[in-house]
Amino acid sequence: MSTKNLLVELFVEELPPKSLKKLGESFSEVLYDSLIAQGLALKETRVTAFASPRRLAVHIESVSLQAADRSVSQKLMPVKVGLDAEGNATPALLKKLTSMGADASVVPGLRRETDGKAEALYFDSIVAGVKLPEGLQLALLETIARLPIAKVMTYPDPTGDGWATVNFVRPAHSLVALHGRKIIPVSVLGLTAGNTTKGHRFEAGVETIVLEEADSYARQLETEGAVIASFEQRRAEIARQLAAAAGKEGLRPIEDDALLDEVTALVERPNVLLGQFEKEFLEVPQECLILTMKANQKYFPLLDAQGKLTNQFLIVSNIRPKDASLVIAGNERVVRPRLADAKFFFDQDRKKPLDARVLGLSRVVYHNKLGTQGERVERVQAIARAIGQQLGGDALAMQADQAALLAKADLLTDMVGEFPELQGIMGRYYAQHDGLSDDIAYAIEDHYKPRFAGDELPRNSVGICVALADKLETLVGLFGIGQIPTGDRDPFALRRHALGVIRMLIEKELPLSLSTLIDSAFAGFSSGLLSDAHTDVETFIFERLGGMMREQGYSTNEVEAVLCMRPVQLYLVPKQLEAVRAFAALPAASALAAANKRVGNILKKVEDALRQAQGERIVVDAALLTEAAEQALYQALSLIAPRADAAFAAGDYTASLQALAALREPVDAFFDSVMVNAEEPALRANRLALLAQLHQAMNRVADLSRLAN
Repeated sequence: MSTKNLLVELFVEELPPKSLKKLGESFSEVLYDSLIAQGLALKETRVTAFASPRRLAVHIESVSLQAADRSVSQKLMPVKVGLDAEGNATPALLKKLTSMGADASVVPGLRRETDGKAEALYFDSIVAGVKLPEGLQLALLETIARLPIAKVMTYPDPTGDGWATVNFVRPAHSLVALHGRKIIPVSVLGLTAGNTTKGHRFEAGVETIVLEEADSYARQLETEGAVIASFEQRRAEIARQLAAAAGKEGLRPIEDDALLDEVTALVERPNVLLGQFEKEFLEVPQECLILTMKANQKYFPLLDAQGKLTNQFLIVSNIRPKDASLVIAGNERVVRPRLADAKFFFDQDRKKPLDARVLGLSRVVYHNKLGTQGERVERVQAIARAIGQQLGGDALAMQADQAALLAKADLLTDMVGEFPELQGIMGRYYAQHDGLSDDIAYAIEDHYKPRFAGDELPRNSVGICVALADKLETLVGLFGIGQIPTGDRDPFALRRHALGVIRMLIEKELPLSLSTLIDSAFAGFSSGLLSDAHTDVETFIFERLGGMMREQGYSTNEVEAVLCMRPVQLYLVPKQLEAVRAFAALPAASALAAANKRVGNILKKVEDALRQAQGERIVVDAALLTEAAEQALYQALSLIAPRADAAFAAGDYTASLQALAALREPVDAFFDSVMVNAEEPALRANRLALLAQLHQAMNRVADLSRLAN
């Protein structure tokens, strides 16, 4: 079967820039996967995706004009149902064959095979492979249907009478489908495939580009249409030009992958130009200027070697005039009012101290069931004080209280009202302007951290207290009113808040009890406002911790062995996991894990009776140890358990677990030789006490039974 390269392009109005990358990837992947499923393309072939502001396209190598024929075997019915006593087809079989497009002539050739229950009839046939026009038509329809379009437009069908409409992300104008040089007759969105497209809206060399063949697409678009069709190539070219232009000035452009993607989706022929603004605007915090240039104008601010903002910026233009001065001047003129607004907001905000804004938070609704931002601030203050008291006594508690009081005040400033992304950051600037210490100012900025995976943690202890309090208040409050994440839905980002709590406790090695922290958070709420969701919150956090540890490379068994013990202090969990991993590598680990599981199962059945008889402290009577194997286990345990306990107390969990390896032989011998459930009650109780001591010694660091296969 001959193969040629295939090109499919959909030419449209300007696509949403923030969606273009995903649209391009989806267009190529879904169409390619559909052709593979139909046998028209191979899995190992090369696929090139194209996506520019006005086109989605894909180039696929080695696509067949027709898929290979394939054998199909269909089970019909049991032989006793399909054939009568003389071996003739029954009416049921004839009806089944007719529905499949066959007749009685195929009956002698039907295959018989036992399906495990009875002998059945099978119809074997050869199905002709799908031809490319039909297969590509199906693939196109599936591709259009599965594009990740957030919101569709409705516009008149280009082939209709004015009444028919088409729904798509943007109005589509033409369709290209070339197999080598041949046009494949497919249609979609009211368009019929051809071999023509258009280039750059202003700088194309020709009005209409007639594509020679599938392989000439990228070349012709660039040479005749002044368009770099590949999203990745265009992105790389922009990055190259940005670096070169900044390098000439001894500066560097701000790094922002999302902005680079968005700009790539806005231009077809990138041309980077250098602009500048008045230096007086640099008196405004650079975060404000950077944000307004990025968000509103899509410019790349330039930083000096120390990371400080300069008054120069880079523009990614979509045209390449001989004299770019008018383009630069126009962009400089446009950015000036934006920067002036930022300066005005900054100057106005500083006329009123942060603490004067706190009362205004009582008029801002936080949640209809949880009250206002003012009430929320009071709760965060109470929780932050409790955490500060545990970590640093009265001094830290007092600082945490002050920072928590002011942490949300910048929500009422003009700057944050215009740029919500600056909340916390502006609070820090205004706190410093008010003469507050850096400990308080940085805590105000940092209490939102970590905002995302990989984000930095708060810089000081005050920030840690307020950040923990803020996240715990959110978790406890929303769980307490039943706003629990389900599936992919997490509108209040509670998973992110839980991971933030975990990261701070572990990475800052905070000696805080998770359960106590949750209790402190619940105590910050008015009585009766929340339902008791302490266990749900704790479980939720441990689930996030488990996922986090698995992402770091620990196995499910290792994670469950540690977390099922509900460790009090989370910062010890990584050390416990390392110890479990080291123990699992020992030759004795598998046998001890299996024995530990067996011991646990035995003790579960007698747990209550044993506790009633012995109390919380399990005691073994050495005089009742009659068997040599139980005596040997008792002696080994008496020798090894203190060593393991001492290592555990010293925080050397690896040594604690490795000390237990010496118990393998006496444990194996015990189970081989000793009947635990002896008929004599005293003997049975003593042996159960011995096993209880063994179980207790083996499961201080982790539940080793979770390592058993």
